[in-house]
Amino acid sequence: MNHSISRDAGTARTPAGDQLPGALPDALRAELSAFRRDLHMHPELGNQEFRTTAALKERLERAGLRPRVLATGTGLICDIGTPAATADGRALAADPARPLLALRADIDALPIPDTKTVDYASTVPGRAHACGHDVHTAVVLGAGLVLAELARTGALPRPVRLIFQPAEEVLPGGAPDAIESGALEGVGRILAVHCDPRVDAGRIGLRVGAITSACDRLEVGLDGPGGHTARPHLTTDLVTAASRVALDVPALLSRRVDARAGLAVTWGRLASGHACNVIPQHAELSGTVRCLDLDAWRQAPDLVHAAIDEVATLHGAKSQITYVRGVPPVVNEPVTVQLLHSAMAARRGEGAIEDTEQSLGGEDFSWYLEHVPGAMARLGVHPPADTTRRDLHRGDFDVDEQAIRVGVELFTACALLDGDLPD
Repeated sequence: MNHSISRDAGTARTPAGDQLPGALPDALRAELSAFRRDLHMHPELGNQEFRTTAALKERLERAGLRPRVLATGTGLICDIGTPAATADGRALAADPARPLLALRADIDALPIPDTKTVDYASTVPGRAHACGHDVHTAVVLGAGLVLAELARTGALPRPVRLIFQPAEEVLPGGAPDAIESGALEGVGRILAVHCDPRVDAGRIGLRVGAITSACDRLEVGLDGPGGHTARPHLTTDLVTAASRVALDVPALLSRRVDARAGLAVTWGRLASGHACNVIPQHAELSGTVRCLDLDAWRQAPDLVHAAIDEVATLHGAKSQITYVRGVPPVVNEPVTVQLLHSAMAARRGEGAIEDTEQSLGGEDFSWYLEHVPGAMARLGVHPPADTTRRDLHRGDFDVDEQAIRVGVELFTACALLDGDLPD
């Protein structure tokens, strides 16, 4: 399948950028930068984002909007251009003939130290916004504030829902809880961006089809009678058994699944024993299962279980397997990708758009796409003049804050052009 983006006229019209409202005012741009830096200084882990949620709620209410905190206690949703929420605060009245366009941001941080030397470095030991969620949050907040002004003048063609979702970094993610809280009620299409340090600020990367991979967690325990290293023939040599599981299971799977599915088991931890002359009675392995293909991901638990049991049994070990479902791949819907393409072309021209590859990273935005069409764009955050590449999930990760303006104006253009798409 060809996953490149069509450069034809597309589904949505693309007026010149200076004819399209919804640009980010300079004063709001400065405020969003300060807001992002404040979040960066006060990172909160998944389902603990109380300060972040309160800051978002206060700013949206100050703009005359009515945000609703999710049932989990962190994260919130906020509608623009719809009737107000009903008295119970749950059911949001929406016109079925005008489905909402949802803009999603994830708000949680990572449990790693911030190693940057900047005046907005994390003030919380061992925690950092090292994946760009603070940028995603500022982008959706800024888009919402701009769109609220457009709605007041009648210039918003379709209502919009802002989704500030907690716990993206905690498998299986906070998206299922947000959906359970009604985040997708009345939604016809959903958009997201994700920071990409491989793409220069001022640009976005797009792809039709799968743009991320499935990601599950795997825990394996091996047991057997231990003993003296002088008499390994009287024991189950669990160190050897664990080593063979680590080496042979990925090899077996590579012959049992179509290579194009990209099913891969990668180990992050192997632990066994405490003394050099004692064969242990227990060993543990932990890792991830990643997969490029949705159908293969659905088969993965059975395939992985069978491969582990086969290798463990061969070496006389008993296995206990904990397979934790994570997230399926994010599969971008073609019409929504074209909307993103048209919006970016209207704002910054065709030259600001590039094709992007499918990554092996996981993203719980995929759960929304099980219910409604949508797409995720890669938001360039790399300073164009900087020769250093700071990858995601590293303590020195940082962004060119020009990306906030690009993300806001991308989303506001999408909201304006979405009215041209078929329902």
